[in-house]
Amino acid sequence: MSLDPPTYLASLQSNIRQRPIPWDGAVRAGTLTEDQLQKIRAVDKVKKEQRKQIVEADLDAYRILFVGAKGQKSVFELATKRQDVVQYILVLLRDLLAGIPALAKALFKSGDPYQHFLPLLGHSSSSDDPVPLLTSTVLVSLMASSKDESAATVDKALPMIFSYLSSLTKNSDAGLQDIGVQEYSSLLYSRVCRRQFWDQRSETVAPLIDILRSALGVNSDDVSASLWKSTTTTTAISRFEGSLSGGVGLQLLYHVLLVIWQLSFDASEVGDELNDEYDIVLLYTQLLRLSPKEKTTRLLVSTLYNLLSANPNSLLPTAVLARLPALLQNLTAKQFSDPDLQEDLDNLRVLLDEYTKTKTTFDEYVAEVNSGHLRWSPPHRNTVFWAENARKILDYENGELVKKLAEIMSKPWENDKAVLAIACNDIGCLVREVPGKRTQLEKYGLKTRVMELMGEADENIRWESLRTLGGWLKYSFDAK
Repeated sequence: MSLDPPTYLASLQSNIRQRPIPWDGAVRAGTLTEDQLQKIRAVDKVKKEQRKQIVEADLDAYRILFVGAKGQKSVFELATKRQDVVQYILVLLRDLLAGIPALAKALFKSGDPYQHFLPLLGHSSSSDDPVPLLTSTVLVSLMASSKDESAATVDKALPMIFSYLSSLTKNSDAGLQDIGVQEYSSLLYSRVCRRQFWDQRSETVAPLIDILRSALGVNSDDVSASLWKSTTTTTAISRFEGSLSGGVGLQLLYHVLLVIWQLSFDASEVGDELNDEYDIVLLYTQLLRLSPKEKTTRLLVSTLYNLLSANPNSLLPTAVLARLPALLQNLTAKQFSDPDLQEDLDNLRVLLDEYTKTKTTFDEYVAEVNSGHLRWSPPHRNTVFWAENARKILDYENGELVKKLAEIMSKPWENDKAVLAIACNDIGCLVREVPGKRTQLEKYGLKTRVMELMGEADENIRWESLRTLGGWLKYSFDAK
């Protein structure tokens, strides 16, 4: 998959190509050999096709030039003290790798082509030093062109390059972020590479999720609460042309979505954890509401389909709670020019329609509690629902739903106080319908928590907790 190079990187490489290098003086100083200089001059500043013919005709010589051989030092080993030469050769090698795939495979004939490059990633911690950045472009091009999966690549080089690229995605400079994200995309060419990317997700995936959250303007301490709250709040839906909220440009947004889409090829392996750790289904549903372009919509829909179709039991309930079916119904009315987008949209809608046809209100309630977030959905105020399902809720999987309610109530919910009011309502309904099970509720500390919530500043919480405690005491007195 070919992406246009980020502007900053293209400008840096162009400037370095135009720098005059005193090559003859460098040979006299021992910075490189006469033979190495001849090899460089043969392919420097010539047409791409001519360059390709020269390199392919002498692959071994160019392999030795860049990675050395037994008894022969590479140009990088000799030029280590001349940063202008190192930078120039890094740009030249990146150009050669981009246009001559055979060179990438040839470099692996030496066994480990990385030994002289990996140290350059740590050349400096300053973002102004171009050497680590230029080195990363060489390593990414080498791996992507060769599609190598050897131990040298997967176990040694890939973790290091992922860590370096992570530092770019965390940078406050959007240009550097975009370079890191695009280079990620080039490296996710196989399941093995994607597995390593996922294994390092605290470094790799987490910063990308932060970028997507910033695009939505979600920057609070409790991201999950903010996202769920937005599903029940009526707000104006803005369409962005130049940038999204949070200062995330459309190009960066698209490239981040592209990387997550590539990761979703392994949805059966990573889907559940991706949702548990990053609320990916809810996040993507909200992004889909605000998607500014058809190409971002396509990646959002395709990723959701990959995730939901691979993990229907765990992720479809969350998608329904996030109101994805209603959103898809709205999108269906639009005319999209991309046939792949239309196909994925139709498949996703069918998948959700089939799921919702077979699910009861009880199933919806279970999914909502298991999501870890409550909202005023229809079951909470429905007396018939509680009369029919209270005992099922208490008995469900040996009390797991009650335990989950206790877990929800234990949190402060500073960004969505309604959750505590809803939880008090539900506990009160359980006490009213099955008073004999009050001991089970008390075992999880729910009575104590309800009493604590009577001191909350929020009026709705105070009212619901008072109502619940009143019912609790009523049945306690009746029992005596």
